[in-house]
Amino acid sequence: MGSTATHPRPQADSTPDPAPAPAEAEETRPTGRRDTDGMAVASFILGLVGLLVLNLVLGPVAIVLASVALWRGTARRGRALLGLGLGVADLVVLAALVSVDNTVSWGLAG
Repeated sequence: MGSTATHPRPQADSTPDPAPAPAEAEETRPTGRRDTDGMAVASFILGLVGLLVLNLVLGPVAIVLASVALWRGTARRGRALLGLGLGVADLVVLAALVSVDNTVSWGLAG
């Protein structure tokens, strides 16, 4: 029988990989969902405010924001649908008030 020589085995590095720095972790996170949720909320707020003032501007902006949020798949689907409905309502209110006094500008004082 021959001599049995023991050869040292190379040991694997047992230290864990360092955690990514906070700046790196923030860069890799998906922001698409959060952006679309913000668009849904913004469309709702702009549509609501547009019922009172600047409905010629805020109505179409609310419609566009809600449409983009729905197209991108927002988690706040109900809020986006409300924003879409309020944006359309802004334009309907504007059309009704314009037909009453035959001018694009209107006021609550009459």
